[in-house]
This record gives sequence, structure tokens and C-alpha cells, in this order.
Amino acid sequence: MKIRIGILGLGGVGGYFGGLLAKAYFDSDAIEIIFIARGETQKAIAQNGLKIISDTNQVIVFPNLVSTNPEEIGQLDYLICATKTYDIESSFASMKSCIVQNTIILPLYNGVDATERIQTLFPENMVLQGCAYIVSMIVSPGVIRKLGHFEKLFFGSKTASISKLNALQIILINAGIESYLSESIEETVWEKFIFISPLASATSYLNQNIGTILNNPVNKAIYISLLNEITAVAFAKGLALPKDIIAQTIVKLEKSPQDATSSMHRDLLANRKTEVASLTEYVVNEGIKYGVATSTYQMILEKLLK
Repeated sequence: MKIRIGILGLGGVGGYFGGLLAKAYFDSDAIEIIFIARGETQKAIAQNGLKIISDTNQVIVFPNLVSTNPEEIGQLDYLICATKTYDIESSFASMKSCIVQNTIILPLYNGVDATERIQTLFPENMVLQGCAYIVSMIVSPGVIRKLGHFEKLFFGSKTASISKLNALQIILINAGIESYLSESIEETVWEKFIFISPLASATSYLNQNIGTILNNPVNKAIYISLLNEITAVAFAKGLALPKDIIAQTIVKLEKSPQDATSSMHRDLLANRKTEVASLTEYVVNEGIKYGVATSTYQMILEKLLK
């Protein structure tokens, strides 16, 4: 029997990493890659494949199946999910029959509460923790644009057996994915959250890209304030993060494409629903819970909710 891997959410993250898996295992006798997509995305991929455009080249890949029909998809051994955080519950409800007791779920979301939310829906399943560093976005249905050369995937679990984690790591590595099995995955996910949450909040609030924020002292001060607040929340939660996490995060941002922005800012500009609840409001609520002041986050949240 083939190992069956479903990719739920074919945006910048799911589309890129799912594309690498589809490219590597299209002719495999052991692994089958299923893209879970609907509407124009499903039609575009079925007809023309998934196109991934990078700074230096482009590739077109075809999964073994692209569908949104649970009966056609069947039971899955792995489900890698990378939808928007506000779609977690609804997207999993539509896939319920494909998730059996042995299905291992790997969430790759921008927020930090996805594993807990999914585990509530599927208490008997192994739900890992994971995150990805990548600058990528949907250009059009079935077309992903990746900027820069920095793309890494981290995952792990405090409860899963090492043999199951290693099996998934081998699948990812053999697909050319720069993947790391983290022994302190909660801290790893929070390090990513400390990178993405202030960036999403600042770019959306200021309506500016990375370079414009970093090169303007007033705007950079707002960004630094957000970094200080979210880091204080993380330490109040007892997370064992590096003491220089703020400096590390600024360096990561300086190495990012300066003309890039956050996915939340792009959604805001396109008048789409945003992930403000997971990326901004969550920090405010955790600050209240742990007695940490988050006045800059609160200021930005009030504007974005309007």
C-alpha cells in the first residue's frame, strides 16, 4: 500500500512544499501526493499543473490527484495543512472522513494555537507542531511565487514516537525540502510567531513593506515595540527562548526581501478576510491572561478591527 499524503491549503506555504513533494513522488511506487483544492485552483492544477516561480527558475508539477471530494481522496496517512487560521475548523470538517485514527497531521500555520485547535477536533490523532519560514504567495489559481532563497520547515512533537517523526523527516528530506526535526518544537514555533506576528501587525497597520518600515525610524520603533511586547508574553508563558530573540528576529527581517510584505497585509489590501485574530488579537489576549502590557498591539488591533 502506498503512503498517502494530503496537502490541505495550496497557498504560499502549502503550494510550495506540496509542490516539492508532488515533484519528487509523482512516479513513486511508495508515496502518493494528493492536493486538496476546489474551484478555480482545482481546475487550474488539473489542467495545467501547479506552477512554482522562484527568482531563478520555474517548475510545473502535477500531484497524483487534485480533488475536494472526500470519497475520491480516501483515507490519508499524513495530512499537511496550511490554510488560513480562520479556516481551520471548517476545512477539517469537510475532510473528516479522510482522517482515520492513524492519520498524522502536520499543521503549518502562521499562528501558534493550530495544534491545540486541531487536537480538539481529533483527540485520538497524532497532531504535530510545525512552522515554515518562506516568503511566497499566490499569483493566480495554481501559480505560486516564491521570493528569496530562505525556506525552511520545522516540525516535532512532545508525544509522538521518534520512529514516526523520523519517517516523516525522511519523506520531506528526500523531496528536497530543507526540514528540521526540532526537539523543542514549541519554542521553535514561537520563534516563528515572534517573527511573523509583529511583521503582519506592523505592515498591515502602517500599510508599508519590510524595507520601508526598517528604514523609517518612527515606523521601526513601532515594530520594535511589538517585538518587545510579544517576547514579554512568550517569557511570561515560560518558554525557553534565546535571550537575544529580539536581535535574532531583526536580523531575520533584514535578510528578508525588502520589497516583500506579510500575507495579512496582502489580504488587507485585497479586501480579503485577514488572520488578525490569530496574529494580533491572540497576543493581546495572551497578554491579558499573563498580566503583560501589550499597548502597541492593542492600538493596532483596534485600527485593524475597524
